[in-house]
Amino acid sequence: MTENEISYKIIGAAIELHRELGAGLLESAYENPLAYELRESGLFVEQQIPMPLIYKKIKMDCGYRLDLRVENKVIIEIKSIETVAPVHFAQTLTYLRLSGCKLGLLINFNTIKLKDGIHRIVNNL
Repeated sequence: MTENEISYKIIGAAIELHRELGAGLLESAYENPLAYELRESGLFVEQQIPMPLIYKKIKMDCGYRLDLRVENKVIIEIKSIETVAPVHFAQTLTYLRLSGCKLGLLINFNTIKLKDGIHRIVNNL
């Protein structure tokens, strides 16, 4: 399955979740149900994956964690904030680089229409 096919399923599940729960909850309130929906659709989903930082060939555990990784190909960074800032895009791109994944979805659930809160971020895709 390609990154685009996976992202299509992710976006559909996220929209369904947003319709059911609405906006304004904590990020964790969206992460677990989204992971559940994706697993139910047959996708392999990992949650809260530690991301070590490699600096000058030294592996350092800095406490960074990916919210979700789907099929070892697509990263999902979940937010529930008023406005997505440039640093959130940079964070997601950094996670893509560190993980070797090519596609990330930055999803802000704190929007009236979820489609306005979904951002695709690519790393050599």
